[in-house]
Amino acid sequence: MTSVLYDAPGPRAKRRNVIFSVVFVVVLALALWWVYRTMDDKGQLEWALWKPFTESQAWTTYLLPGLGNTLKAAALAMVIALPLGAVLGIARLSDHRWVRVPAGVVVEFFRAIPVLLLMLFANEVYVRSTGISSDDRPLYAVVTGLVLYNASVLAEIVRAGILSLPKGQSEAGYAIGLRKSQTMKTILLPQAVTAMLPAIVSQLVVIVKDTALGGVLLNFTELLNARGTLAANYANVIPSFIVVAVVFILLNFLLTSFASWLEGRLRRSKRGTGAVLGAEDVEEMNAAEVGGTHEAGGDRTA
Repeated sequence: MTSVLYDAPGPRAKRRNVIFSVVFVVVLALALWWVYRTMDDKGQLEWALWKPFTESQAWTTYLLPGLGNTLKAAALAMVIALPLGAVLGIARLSDHRWVRVPAGVVVEFFRAIPVLLLMLFANEVYVRSTGISSDDRPLYAVVTGLVLYNASVLAEIVRAGILSLPKGQSEAGYAIGLRKSQTMKTILLPQAVTAMLPAIVSQLVVIVKDTALGGVLLNFTELLNARGTLAANYANVIPSFIVVAVVFILLNFLLTSFASWLEGRLRRSKRGTGAVLGAEDVEEMNAAEVGGTHEAGGDRTA
């Protein structure tokens, strides 16, 4: 059985896929075994190095406060960057040049600068021109850098999502007398959100991970920075890196799982099924309608 986009594999292709799968599993198992043996030879699997993570002090004193700061910075950046990115993305589609050009300059400028440089610049601005305390300054700098960069990226995602819709969608809105702003709000954006959601979630995952940049150079006490303090006290550098990596993986997995659930819910809420009716289906529907009309006429005659 074949389709326009995919040819079902034949016997030779199936055997080749099985061989590749077996080779990959074997190579992966050997790599994991090599990592295990290397860590064991270096003494990184000793229970004394992993024991702190089974006690509450390591979590309540170091990891959980760091995780809380990570979530706080990421949440603030998401709440600000999402609407700002939507506004910039829609502004780039404006018919007015005085709106479209400045929005494009802002997006291209901040999208081209590394997020770490934006954080460092924001921190220097806050040091010299504001009265923000030294305790809160790293959080403000991290959030500012994340917002400026990710809002620009999200703006391009929004713009691409709207432009990906068929042109007939906007023309239909104009045909019934809607203005461009009304067409955008009631027709284009609701459809584009579902298509944009995977890309938006990918960028939100980037926001969560990029909070660690603030801990590296700005002394922002996020999860990775807290790991360094914990490792200095317990002398378990490699185990602490592994535990923090697992926490980040779980955190981003929860975010992507929620996004997948939300995307499925949005798709199920659409009234149209997207099914294409063939000629036979149309004939059956017409026959059913004709039959129903005859029955109704017979009842009236009786």
